[in-house]
Amino acid sequence: MTLKVVIADDEALIRAGLRIILDAEPGLSVVGEASDGAAVLPVVRRERPDVVLMDVRMPALDGIQATARLLALDDPPKVLVVTTFENDDHVYDALRAGASGFLLKRTRPDDLVQAVKLVAAGESLLFPAAIRALAGRRPAVPAPGRVPGIDRLTGREGDVLRLMTQGLSNGEIAAELVVSQETVKTHVGNVLAKLGARDRTQAVIAAYESGFVSPR
Repeated sequence: MTLKVVIADDEALIRAGLRIILDAEPGLSVVGEASDGAAVLPVVRRERPDVVLMDVRMPALDGIQATARLLALDDPPKVLVVTTFENDDHVYDALRAGASGFLLKRTRPDDLVQAVKLVAAGESLLFPAAIRALAGRRPAVPAPGRVPGIDRLTGREGDVLRLMTQGLSNGEIAAELVVSQETVKTHVGNVLAKLGARDRTQAVIAAYESGFVSPR
């Protein structure tokens, strides 16, 4: 099965470079490009890609708004933000809007390819230190009960969420809590369901924004 990718970036040189890298990988195919957030919407509707590589700073419609609109579609693609600076507040806003993760434009080609495959498979590309730093630049968060679902977590689900904010995998969480990976997988699923989160990235952001964990 070939994974279909659309690239949205206002710099033609960046789009060309990403296309060369991805098209050279067996099983990946770039099926469309867009030079701004508004232009990416019809391309996605037409091509039905698995993953959209999304720049955040674009004219007409930025990557944050474009991400929100894409994820409101029926059967939406996964969105992977590609950015120049990891401390860009726009990255955090794009993650809040539903992007599955982000990469820097200086990322090695092999890492880019792997990231696209992971995101297409339903994994989130989580960089806990970067998200914590971005969350820490935001205004003070409310009490934990103010975010729907947080107060419904069991004690063990809360433990799992705290470890998720550290970027631990299911296997690492299982070792930390001395339980099976299947048990952890169940807890992670419950956490996502109760928080209304699409993936681990969304759950981690909810943990910070609720005050359940502190980025500081």
